[in-house]
Amino acid sequence: MKTLHLTNAWHANSGGIATFYRALMEAATRRQHEICMVVPGAKDGVEHTGSHRIYSIASRTAPLNADYRMMFPHSYLRGGSRLRQILNAERPDLVEVCDKYTLNYFGGMLRTGMMGDVSVMPLVVGLSCERMDDNVRAYLGWNRPARALVSLYMKWLYFSLFDHHIVNSEYTAEELRAVSTGHPIRRGVWIRPMGVDTHDLSPAHRSSVARHTLLERVGAGSDATLLLYVGRMAREKNLNLLIDTLEELHNSGREDWRLIVVGEGIERAQFLAEADRRVPGRVSWLGHMRDRKELAKIYANCDVFLHPNPREPFGIAPLEAMASGLPVVVPDRGGVLSYANFLNAWTVPATSVSFAAAAREVVSNEHVREERIAQALKTASEFSWEHAAGSFLDLYEDLHRAGQLGADFYSTAPEGRGSCVARYAASLVQRFLLTR
Repeated sequence: MKTLHLTNAWHANSGGIATFYRALMEAATRRQHEICMVVPGAKDGVEHTGSHRIYSIASRTAPLNADYRMMFPHSYLRGGSRLRQILNAERPDLVEVCDKYTLNYFGGMLRTGMMGDVSVMPLVVGLSCERMDDNVRAYLGWNRPARALVSLYMKWLYFSLFDHHIVNSEYTAEELRAVSTGHPIRRGVWIRPMGVDTHDLSPAHRSSVARHTLLERVGAGSDATLLLYVGRMAREKNLNLLIDTLEELHNSGREDWRLIVVGEGIERAQFLAEADRRVPGRVSWLGHMRDRKELAKIYANCDVFLHPNPREPFGIAPLEAMASGLPVVVPDRGGVLSYANFLNAWTVPATSVSFAAAAREVVSNEHVREERIAQALKTASEFSWEHAAGSFLDLYEDLHRAGQLGADFYSTAPEGRGSCVARYAASLVQRFLLTR
């Protein structure tokens, strides 16, 4: 089987999405499943990764986040475009689109036969790794008009444009299920969680030498308690909670609390300036870490992992901390609850008081800490990338097979009012862009 995957969430430091697709390609190699990817880049190109290919299409930077590039509709609306050429050359059995803003129309056009020069008509699947309402809330604000517009958009310009939907958590699925209520057409919504690297990440990396090296690197003494955050430094990540928590800990005791931040993003400068103003000398930024072995040592030699985002779609970094034997403090809501609970983590309200109290319990209560670490290691093993990526590949095969057989859970050719609206909306977008 051959699948083709499109996403705008791809660049050198793109974190979870890129990690997922690399794991998917590795698992696909083992079962002779061929994968092609199409991602935005500075210029057109193709990278061969074993039997798989990663095509890049020259694209502009994204409007709200210059760290990313974005493929806009003009990259597929015109006949003979590079993306259409790739489709005709690869002839995939299934196409997966991981984007809610510019590539979703591509999905609708492909599945309804609106691309006249594309001779293949594969199954078209939407992959949701985040919620649109959370992104709008973080970057544009949230009020009644915004809520209504997001609902209408998701209902008619996203949900109905695909044959099936795959989501990374129950939390992410909630947005799609809400817009599916009363919808004149049906679409399958399948939950498939992300995974974690259980080979390179391990408590075995903890050692007195590695711990001492890390303390020296961040300018801390041997009695310091090291808090860790790993992830993108973006507005939706609720990063201020990290500073609030560190300030709460610093002001309420004599312990030497330090925060290590691993990651990159558009909020970095603002975050570090705020940290320097409120907790000077207590935050160390180590940047994006490409060396997975170095990152594994950092995970294993810190004391507490803090994940501040209460609206996290899934959250791979807390799982990585679990696999490393690092106690995890996470919000008591969001996609992290796919794997985090009171048995293997500290799930608390996303406030500085609650996070600080949890961090204190981690370092002061050895019995509870060791029990939860043991449970967390078991949880991480259940979410290994081998299992997670294999589950995705199994689902692709099942959906493709069901589509060929015309099984009940496969969305057949569009018909009815809902599909007409979706088709009409896509045609309007096409006309508008072709006249620009």
